[in-house]
Amino acid sequence: MSYLLRVHLPDRPGSLGSLAVALGSVGADILSLDVIERGDGYAVDDLVVDVAPGSLPDTLITAAENLDDVRVDSIRPYTGVLDTHRELELIDSVAAANDDRLQVLVDGAPRVLRVGWSVVVATGDRGSFRVVGSSGAPETHATDMPWMPLRHPAALDGDAEWVPQVWRDMDTKIAAAPLGSTGTVLMLGRPGGPDFRPSEVARLGYLAGIVATVLG
Repeated sequence: MSYLLRVHLPDRPGSLGSLAVALGSVGADILSLDVIERGDGYAVDDLVVDVAPGSLPDTLITAAENLDDVRVDSIRPYTGVLDTHRELELIDSVAAANDDRLQVLVDGAPRVLRVGWSVVVATGDRGSFRVVGSSGAPETHATDMPWMPLRHPAALDGDAEWVPQVWRDMDTKIAAAPLGSTGTVLMLGRPGGPDFRPSEVARLGYLAGIVATVLG
Protein backbone atom coordinates (compact mmCIF):
# COMPACT_ATOMS: atom_id res chain seq x y z
CA MET A 1 0.00 0.00 0.00
CA SER A 2 1.36 3.42 -0.95
CA TYR A 3 0.42 6.86 0.36
CA LEU A 4 1.17 10.35 -0.83
CA LEU A 5 2.10 12.63 2.06
CA ARG A 6 2.40 16.38 1.77
CA VAL A 7 4.70 17.48 4.56
CA HIS A 8 5.62 20.96 5.80
CA LEU A 9 9.06 20.84 7.43
CA PRO A 10 12.02 23.09 8.32
CA ASP A 11 14.32 23.83 5.39
CA ARG A 12 17.57 22.98 7.13
CA PRO A 13 20.18 20.22 6.87
CA GLY A 14 19.09 16.98 8.46
CA SER A 15 15.34 17.64 8.42
CA LEU A 16 14.59 15.22 5.62
CA GLY A 17 16.88 12.59 7.08
CA SER A 18 15.12 12.83 10.44
CA LEU A 19 11.77 12.48 8.71
CA ALA A 20 12.97 9.41 6.81
CA VAL A 21 14.13 7.80 10.07
CA ALA A 22 10.83 8.64 11.78
CA LEU A 23 8.77 7.14 8.95
CA GLY A 24 11.07 4.13 8.80
CA SER A 25 10.46 3.49 12.49
CA VAL A 26 6.81 2.70 11.69
CA GLY A 27 7.65 0.54 8.68
CA ALA A 28 7.31 3.13 5.92
CA ASP A 29 9.71 3.20 2.97
CA ILE A 30 10.06 6.46 0.99
CA LEU A 31 9.75 5.70 -2.73
CA SER A 32 9.95 9.21 -4.16
CA LEU A 33 10.12 12.85 -3.13
CA ASP A 34 9.14 16.06 -4.91
CA VAL A 35 9.94 19.49 -3.51
CA ILE A 36 6.71 21.44 -3.99
CA GLU A 37 7.69 24.76 -2.45
CA ARG A 38 10.47 26.47 -0.52
CA GLY A 39 9.97 29.55 1.62
CA ASP A 40 11.69 31.44 4.40
CA GLY A 41 13.03 28.61 6.53
CA TYR A 42 10.54 25.96 5.43
CA ALA A 43 9.91 23.47 2.65
CA VAL A 44 6.82 21.62 1.43
CA ASP A 45 7.54 18.14 0.07
CA ASP A 46 5.40 15.44 -1.48
CA LEU A 47 6.55 11.98 -0.43
CA VAL A 48 5.30 8.69 -1.79
CA VAL A 49 5.76 6.06 0.92
CA ASP A 50 5.16 2.33 0.87
CA VAL A 51 3.76 0.60 3.96
CA ALA A 52 2.79 -2.93 4.86
CA PRO A 53 -0.80 -4.00 4.09
CA GLY A 54 -3.10 -3.11 6.95
CA SER A 55 -0.92 -0.29 8.27
CA LEU A 56 -2.91 2.74 9.37
CA PRO A 57 -2.12 6.13 7.80
CA ASP A 58 -2.49 7.70 11.25
CA THR A 59 0.79 6.07 12.28
CA LEU A 60 2.57 7.94 9.49
CA ILE A 61 1.10 11.26 10.62
CA THR A 62 2.01 10.64 14.25
CA ALA A 63 5.57 9.60 13.39
CA ALA A 64 6.14 12.68 11.24
CA GLU A 65 4.55 15.19 13.59
CA ASN A 66 6.51 13.89 16.58
CA LEU A 67 9.40 15.81 15.02
CA ASP A 68 9.80 19.48 15.87
CA ASP A 69 8.18 21.90 13.41
CA VAL A 70 6.94 19.13 11.09
CA ARG A 71 3.31 19.15 9.94
CA VAL A 72 1.50 16.74 7.62
CA ASP A 73 -0.71 18.85 5.37
CA SER A 74 -2.45 15.87 3.79
CA ILE A 75 -2.26 12.12 3.26
CA ARG A 76 -4.09 10.08 0.65
CA PRO A 77 -3.71 6.70 -1.07
CA TYR A 78 -1.37 6.76 -4.04
CA THR A 79 -1.78 4.49 -7.04
CA GLY A 80 0.17 6.45 -9.65
CA VAL A 81 3.19 5.27 -11.56
CA LEU A 82 6.46 6.66 -10.21
CA ASP A 83 8.28 8.62 -12.89
CA THR A 84 10.80 11.40 -12.44
CA HIS A 85 10.05 12.72 -15.95
CA ARG A 86 6.26 12.77 -15.76
CA GLU A 87 5.68 16.04 -17.63
CA LEU A 88 7.95 15.10 -20.53
CA GLU A 89 6.28 11.70 -20.83
CA LEU A 90 2.82 13.28 -21.00
CA ILE A 91 3.87 15.89 -23.55
CA ASP A 92 5.37 13.13 -25.69
CA SER A 93 2.15 11.10 -25.43
CA VAL A 94 0.05 14.08 -26.51
CA ALA A 95 2.36 14.80 -29.44
CA ALA A 96 2.30 11.17 -30.58
CA ALA A 97 -1.47 10.73 -30.34
CA ASN A 98 -3.22 10.18 -33.65
CA ASP A 99 -6.75 10.88 -32.48
CA ASP A 100 -8.02 12.97 -29.57
CA ARG A 101 -4.99 14.68 -28.09
CA LEU A 102 -7.08 16.54 -25.53
CA GLN A 103 -8.34 13.22 -24.16
CA VAL A 104 -4.76 11.98 -23.86
CA LEU A 105 -3.94 15.18 -21.97
CA VAL A 106 -6.75 14.90 -19.41
CA ASP A 107 -6.18 11.17 -18.94
CA GLY A 108 -2.52 11.77 -18.07
CA ALA A 109 -2.70 15.04 -16.14
CA PRO A 110 -3.98 13.59 -12.82
CA ARG A 111 -0.99 11.25 -12.57
CA VAL A 112 1.49 13.92 -13.57
CA LEU A 113 0.14 16.67 -11.34
CA ARG A 114 -1.13 14.45 -8.52
CA VAL A 115 -4.76 15.46 -8.55
CA GLY A 116 -8.07 13.59 -8.56
CA TRP A 117 -9.30 14.61 -12.00
CA SER A 118 -8.84 16.95 -14.92
CA VAL A 119 -11.04 18.42 -17.64
CA VAL A 120 -10.66 20.71 -20.60
CA VAL A 121 -13.32 23.43 -20.72
CA ALA A 122 -14.21 26.04 -23.31
CA THR A 123 -16.72 28.84 -23.86
CA GLY A 124 -19.27 28.86 -26.67
CA ASP A 125 -22.48 30.63 -27.65
CA ARG A 126 -24.33 28.97 -24.78
CA GLY A 127 -21.68 29.61 -22.14
CA SER A 128 -18.99 27.40 -20.68
CA PHE A 129 -18.91 23.67 -21.30
CA ARG A 130 -16.72 20.62 -20.82
CA VAL A 131 -14.84 19.42 -23.89
CA VAL A 132 -13.26 16.27 -22.45
CA GLY A 133 -12.69 14.85 -18.98
CA SER A 134 -10.57 12.23 -17.30
CA SER A 135 -12.03 9.02 -15.96
CA GLY A 136 -12.23 10.47 -12.45
CA ALA A 137 -13.94 13.71 -13.45
CA PRO A 138 -17.27 14.34 -11.68
CA GLU A 139 -20.46 13.59 -13.56
CA THR A 140 -21.85 16.96 -12.47
CA HIS A 141 -20.53 19.63 -14.83
CA ALA A 142 -19.90 23.29 -14.10
CA THR A 143 -22.02 25.18 -16.61
CA ASP A 144 -21.27 28.75 -15.58
CA MET A 145 -17.60 29.75 -15.29
CA PRO A 146 -17.47 33.52 -14.86
CA TRP A 147 -13.67 33.49 -14.77
CA MET A 148 -13.54 32.44 -18.42
CA PRO A 149 -11.66 33.38 -20.54
CA LEU A 150 -8.64 32.69 -18.35
CA ARG A 151 -5.46 34.60 -19.13
CA HIS A 152 -3.07 33.14 -16.57
CA PRO A 153 -2.79 29.95 -14.50
CA ALA A 154 -4.57 30.32 -11.16
CA ALA A 155 -5.93 28.53 -8.13
CA LEU A 156 -9.69 29.07 -8.13
CA ASP A 157 -12.08 29.53 -5.22
CA GLY A 158 -13.60 26.11 -4.60
CA ASP A 159 -16.46 27.68 -2.62
CA ALA A 160 -17.53 30.14 -5.30
CA GLU A 161 -21.13 30.15 -6.53
CA TRP A 162 -20.21 28.72 -9.94
CA VAL A 163 -18.79 25.55 -8.33
CA PRO A 164 -21.33 22.67 -8.33
CA GLN A 165 -22.52 21.79 -4.83
CA VAL A 166 -21.24 18.23 -5.05
CA TRP A 167 -17.73 19.58 -5.70
CA ARG A 168 -18.05 21.83 -2.66
CA ASP A 169 -19.33 18.96 -0.53
CA MET A 170 -16.11 17.08 -1.33
CA ASP A 171 -13.98 20.15 -0.47
CA THR A 172 -12.54 20.12 -3.97
CA LYS A 173 -9.55 22.38 -4.58
CA ILE A 174 -9.43 23.72 -8.14
CA ALA A 175 -6.72 25.13 -10.38
CA ALA A 176 -6.75 26.00 -14.08
CA ALA A 177 -4.49 27.22 -16.84
CA PRO A 178 -5.17 28.42 -20.40
CA LEU A 179 -4.15 26.19 -23.29
CA GLY A 180 -2.43 28.97 -25.18
CA SER A 181 -4.71 31.49 -26.88
CA THR A 182 -7.29 28.91 -27.97
CA GLY A 183 -9.85 29.95 -25.36
CA THR A 184 -9.78 26.45 -23.86
CA VAL A 185 -8.60 25.77 -20.33
CA LEU A 186 -7.10 22.78 -18.53
CA MET A 187 -8.80 22.54 -15.12
CA LEU A 188 -7.71 20.31 -12.24
CA GLY A 189 -9.71 19.08 -9.25
CA ARG A 190 -8.27 17.76 -6.00
CA PRO A 191 -11.15 16.46 -3.81
CA GLY A 192 -10.36 16.82 -0.13
CA GLY A 193 -7.32 18.99 -0.75
CA PRO A 194 -4.69 20.03 -0.08
CA ASP A 195 -4.71 23.54 -1.51
CA PHE A 196 -2.76 24.19 -4.68
CA ARG A 197 0.59 25.78 -3.86
CA PRO A 198 1.86 28.66 -6.04
CA SER A 199 4.60 26.40 -7.38
CA GLU A 200 1.99 23.81 -8.44
CA VAL A 201 -0.03 26.48 -10.24
CA ALA A 202 3.13 27.61 -12.03
CA ARG A 203 3.93 24.01 -12.96
CA LEU A 204 0.42 23.61 -14.37
CA GLY A 205 0.89 26.79 -16.39
CA TYR A 206 4.18 25.61 -17.89
CA LEU A 207 2.68 22.25 -18.83
CA ALA A 208 -0.42 23.81 -20.38
CA GLY A 209 1.71 26.26 -22.35
CA ILE A 210 3.93 23.55 -23.80
CA VAL A 211 0.97 21.31 -24.62
CA ALA A 212 -0.75 24.24 -26.36
CA THR A 213 2.31 24.57 -28.61
CA VAL A 214 2.21 20.85 -29.36
CA LEU A 215 -1.48 21.03 -30.19
CA GLY A 216 -0.74 23.86 -32.58
